[in-house]
Amino acid sequence: MDAEIIAQKIIRLKTRDENLRNELIKKGTLLNGYHQEMEALHNSNAKELYQIMDTIGYPTAEKIGQEASDAAWLIIQHSIGQPEFMKKSAKLLEEAVRKNKADPKSLAYLTDRIAVFEGKPQLYGTQFDWDENGKMNPNPFDDLTKVNQRRKAIGLNTLQEQIEIMNERVKHENQRPPKDFVERKRAYDAWRKSVGWIK
Repeated sequence: MDAEIIAQKIIRLKTRDENLRNELIKKGTLLNGYHQEMEALHNSNAKELYQIMDTIGYPTAEKIGQEASDAAWLIIQHSIGQPEFMKKSAKLLEEAVRKNKADPKSLAYLTDRIAVFEGKPQLYGTQFDWDENGKMNPNPFDDLTKVNQRRKAIGLNTLQEQIEIMNERVKHENQRPPKDFVERKRAYDAWRKSVGWIK
């Protein structure tokens, strides 16, 4: 398949994702658990991207251009109901980073995302969620000093700076902490089990 055709297809998938997200934000229904419509779209996008990656490997900028490569990464980040696809993508991305064909920041975000879903500590502190006090904070990570060293090594800001940025974003998007933290965690763990992140 022609690189330009592949690029356009991937960008279309990302646009569908963004359009639906914006629609759900406007309706105020995006954050009431994992929205069914969003989940269905993420799964179908992952399936289409998986078929493309089966043919071309990791969709680096060199293969399909920067815009489409960034779009592919976003689709992978959002394929949270497909653990095997996410893990396979992370391995391919790691290989691309090793060959200087992809951005190590992209790998940091994907690696952390997988760790969070598996209930493991993050290495870079890129993934955030509401805590039991109703604050937006990083999901558990191993060690603050090490996290900041790793972040600096790949050109990320400090975790403290990122916490401020995330709290500004939450205000801007008018996001609210869950009404029932315990119930939300129970539902989240049940979902993780149902799609295969945890046993």
